[in-house]
Amino acid sequence: MKKIASILLLALSFITIQAQEVCIIPQPSKLVSSKGNFNITNKTQIVLAGSGLEKSSAFLNDFLEKFYGFKLKVVSKGDFKNNIVLNYYKMEYPIAGAYNMHVNKDGVMIEGDNATGTFYGIQSLIQLLPAEKTSSLAVPFVDIEDKPRFAYRGMMLDVGRHFFPASYIKKYIDFIAMHKLNTFQWHLTEDQGWRIEIKKYPKLTSVGAYRNGTIVGRFPGKSNDGIREGGFYTQAEIKELVKYAADRFVTIIPEIEMPGHASAAIAAYPQLSCFPDSSTKHSSKTPWSGPTNGKYVQQTWGVFEDVFAPTDYTFNFIQDVLDEVMQLFPSKYIHIGGDECPKTAWKKSEFCQQLIKDKNLKDEHGLQSYFIQRVEKYLNGKGRQIIGWDEILEGGLAPNAAVMSWRGEKGGIEAAKQKHKVIMTPTTYVYFDYSQTKHEDSVTIGGYLTLKMVYDYEPIPKQLSKEDEKYVLGAQANLWTEYIANSSKLEYMLFPRLTALSEVLWSSKENKNWNNFEKKLATQFKRYDFWNWNYSKVILDPTTKIIEDQNELSTVKK
Repeated sequence: MKKIASILLLALSFITIQAQEVCIIPQPSKLVSSKGNFNITNKTQIVLAGSGLEKSSAFLNDFLEKFYGFKLKVVSKGDFKNNIVLNYYKMEYPIAGAYNMHVNKDGVMIEGDNATGTFYGIQSLIQLLPAEKTSSLAVPFVDIEDKPRFAYRGMMLDVGRHFFPASYIKKYIDFIAMHKLNTFQWHLTEDQGWRIEIKKYPKLTSVGAYRNGTIVGRFPGKSNDGIREGGFYTQAEIKELVKYAADRFVTIIPEIEMPGHASAAIAAYPQLSCFPDSSTKHSSKTPWSGPTNGKYVQQTWGVFEDVFAPTDYTFNFIQDVLDEVMQLFPSKYIHIGGDECPKTAWKKSEFCQQLIKDKNLKDEHGLQSYFIQRVEKYLNGKGRQIIGWDEILEGGLAPNAAVMSWRGEKGGIEAAKQKHKVIMTPTTYVYFDYSQTKHEDSVTIGGYLTLKMVYDYEPIPKQLSKEDEKYVLGAQANLWTEYIANSSKLEYMLFPRLTALSEVLWSSKENKNWNNFEKKLATQFKRYDFWNWNYSKVILDPTTKIIEDQNELSTVKK
């Protein structure tokens, strides 16, 4: 009875809440609204009062054309009155992105502390526009002062398990930018597929980018679809996407997994393995498609013991790969994975055991540390730094490494106390492949992560001192795609949890309020519909059924 009552109350709250004129997510630092609207029409101009603000005007115009059918004239000199004016206002805020916005009878004024801030002001303006197509856009009068809480506000996408084309990656980048996030971690290599063109090693994509089938249903799988699945991004596509992201003030951090999760690379170049002549192993419980004699890209999910051998051949291969990666991605950080590397092959390998003795290492964990530190030294020599999952702490942390803490917060706490930079990304709060309800309507990897659990996350652990808190740069949510094979399911898993995450990472603790956020969802759902984004409606109707037969990867808009 209590559950039914709470559902009814929630439904009533959505019905009785009037559509708020001002509904901005993430919640600004200061927002004061007043009666009245300024109307944007096709006669309105965008005035670039400050130089270098073309990215902001272009994004706004592209948005207006796509959803309302018109673009505005952009001028460098013009009347401030009755127009949209983009400018600068120095705020001396240490994190890029602060801005002020004023909307009154004279027009719209957006002033950023820098170009990034002006762009985020545009994102707030977009949320003030009506969620329906009209030729005159009524923007409510408002005064906003706003700034981000964390410097690192990230979202990850795994394209190794299931591939998404470059055209959709652009949409994913827009999801990130429109929520005032600034980092896209792109998980490009996996056991189930290598997704980045490396010209020196063409088999990485001709062989490693494709698998002969994929399990059907939850692991270990009821059957195998027998469909050749895969794809990869050409270097030309990647260059275009890096620029596309930069135009939206999003940095792409590429992830090249090592030393584990390397089956696709090993399938292409078996000599990367400790045992190049042995065939790819898979569980007898896992349905397999095609031949089994030789090295193959994995067709199921999990952790596999065939990992990179720490040989000179492997390190030369990795350096060659990273050289091409660095030519494509200008990011300060390169993500090198480092997670879930089983030590079985290293324990069996005579070469690895001798290397442990020669290098005076304690054990296989020490060998992993040696592996990561050698790669880090190479990247440091090229002016880059590494990020790795918290397993890189095992055996001793590489000197300049940043840590992504995913197995809870323990690794992040430990790294921060060692004065290493940390990104918090614990499964409990920010793994968006987890179910949103205990009665999910499609197969997921498991887990349970509600919208409110995401919203309530606090990235700064209480165990850290004030001195050590500064090493926590921010947080990131991860979207792993074992059970996400299409864009509709991807968006269903992403929204509205990404919207909650944006407020966690942008808004101050004082400005966060679940009740206010929950009320704003009514307006946000209208935007999702208008923008044609799929999303979960679990918060409105948590009584859904779980599908255990195949079609589980086809969650569609209800």
